Amino acid sequence: MESAGRPKRILFIVENLPSPFDRRVWQEATTLQKNGYEVSIICPTGKGYSKKYEVIDGIHIYRHNLMVEAEGPLGYLLEYSSALFWEVYLSLKVLFTRGFDAIHACNPPDLIFLVAAIYRPFGKKFLFDHHDINPELYEAKFGRRDIFWKLMLWCERLTFKAAHVSIATNESYKRIAIDRGGMYPENVYVVRSGPTLDRLKIVAPKPELKCKRKYLVGYVGVMGKQEGIDYLLRSVRHIVFEMKRQDIHFTLVGGGTELKQLKAYAYDLCVSDYVTFTGRIPDQDLLNVLCTADVCVNPDVGNEMNDKSTMNKIMEYMALAKPIVQFDLSEGRFSAGKASLYAKWNDEIDMADKIVSLLEDPEKRERMGIYGRKRVTEELEWKYEEPKLLAAYDALFSN
Repeated sequence: MESAGRPKRILFIVENLPSPFDRRVWQEATTLQKNGYEVSIICPTGKGYSKKYEVIDGIHIYRHNLMVEAEGPLGYLLEYSSALFWEVYLSLKVLFTRGFDAIHACNPPDLIFLVAAIYRPFGKKFLFDHHDINPELYEAKFGRRDIFWKLMLWCERLTFKAAHVSIATNESYKRIAIDRGGMYPENVYVVRSGPTLDRLKIVAPKPELKCKRKYLVGYVGVMGKQEGIDYLLRSVRHIVFEMKRQDIHFTLVGGGTELKQLKAYAYDLCVSDYVTFTGRIPDQDLLNVLCTADVCVNPDVGNEMNDKSTMNKIMEYMALAKPIVQFDLSEGRFSAGKASLYAKWNDEIDMADKIVSLLEDPEKRERMGIYGRKRVTEELEWKYEEPKLLAAYDALFSN
């Protein structure tokens, strides 16, 4: 018999990023931990996170290797199959050691419902944390609606059908949960990925990061196809060779499957001297780059997926009081408001023009930065999202 007075035990399952590197997952996990829940996490290993088991801030983390780093449909199939095996194995390990009352599944992929299905007959709850709209993500990566796209759509429906409660990162995702997933509106909670200001602290700029140039433009994010880094590199080429501006340097922070190809593309465009790719770097080095940057950019491609998605990088730029240039995406505009200039969808020339115009207007940059910082501190910081997460859990265990 389980004690009625003991804390509820939550098992997070994450496939695409290690904990605590995944900021959203870690914020959710630590919020639950400090509010009386016992939390375990299953996730993959990653750079700097190679231990198969460790306890951080009272949270027990179980990591597994991935068979491959996916780059195509078949690669994803292998990666997801491998991850699914380890998620089942490690969930059994957690069940017979620490135990759990609910599974908190973070997509992608939309396959973790298969793990939850094993435990549902035994009264275990299932909460789906909707990070990415997978059918749209697949189409953005591969540009087609084939059998794999149909499979993604089918898995999404089954995931929502299996979930007792779901969490959406914004109102666009909430509409998908209701309209496409068939969930009741009262079982869908919007919990945005707000930054924590104790991590994103404004530090003094480091002029040496400008590589002896007057201005620095910063970017942080995944180096993938749908992130639009190729558009940004073509903007750099236009700035350097058409606008004749050799006084601007660009530093791009982040790792991903496309990093090597993007470096080669920068070389082909003859802009390698104006672009630094750092790869994945420690938080302090990231803060040094962003706090030195005069403008930050978000070149996420204008498509159905990105138009409906909230990008963490936007919130981080705003938290550091940085003016932004991005394509005119619906959720990006909702998040940034007056903290950003908005280029036409997938128009690298317009993006280049807006970057340069903003660099040449320091007063405007300052106004935009102050607005963005104020919006984070008064509306978007994680502390405003914590009660919404706890409300979703109250609903989960009262269901």
